Amino acid sequence: MFLIIQAAGWPIWPLIASSILAMALIIERFMSLKTAKIAPPKLLDEALSVSRTTVPSAEVVSQLEQNSALGEVLASGFRALHADPLCSETDLRATMEGSGRVVAHRLERYLNTLGSIASAAPLMGLFGTVVGMIEIFGSQTPSGVATGGNPAQLAHGISVALYNTAFGLIVAIPSLIFWRYFRGRVDEYLLTLELSAERLARHLIALRK
Repeated sequence: MFLIIQAAGWPIWPLIASSILAMALIIERFMSLKTAKIAPPKLLDEALSVSRTTVPSAEVVSQLEQNSALGEVLASGFRALHADPLCSETDLRATMEGSGRVVAHRLERYLNTLGSIASAAPLMGLFGTVVGMIEIFGSQTPSGVATGGNPAQLAHGISVALYNTAFGLIVAIPSLIFWRYFRGRVDEYLLTLELSAERLARHLIALRK
C-alpha cells in the first residue's frame, strides 16, 4: 500500500485525508441514524396512550423528550400545553414545527460534508492526473521524443496520473452512494416525524374540547 501511495505522489494525500473523513462521517451517521434513536415504532402510540384523558406530567414529558428525536418533537407539544393550557391550535402546531426543524437540522448534520467529498474527490483525482501529465511532459527531450528523456520521470508521471484518477473515483463512488442512502433515510424519518406530530396535535386539540 505504501508503495502505491509513493508511486501516486503528493497529490494523493488530500484524497487519503478525504477518504478518512468520509469513512468517519459514514460510521458516525450509521450510529446516529438508527431507528431506535430517531423514531421508535411504538413511541407515538405510547404517547397517545398516556395522554388519553389528560396531559401527562412534566416527569413523563421529560422522559419522552430524552427517548428519541420523535420523542423530542412530541414532548414539545405537551410542554406547550403545560406552559399555556389555553394555547391556540396555531401556537401548538408552531411549537411542534419549531422543534421539528431543530431535529431536522440535527439529522442532516454532516450530509453536506459527505456530499462535498463525493463531488470534490474526482476533481482532486483529476488534479493529480494533471500533475502526472505535467511530469510526463517534463520528461520530454527538446526534440519531443519521450523515450529519449528521463524514463524514471516518465514512469513516475504515468503512475501519478493513473493512481490519482483511480483513487479519486474510489473515494467519490462510495461517498456518493452513502450520501444518497443517508439522504433517503433522513427524508423518511422527517416524514415519519411530520405525520406523528400532526396526529398528536389533532389528539391534543380534541383532548381540550
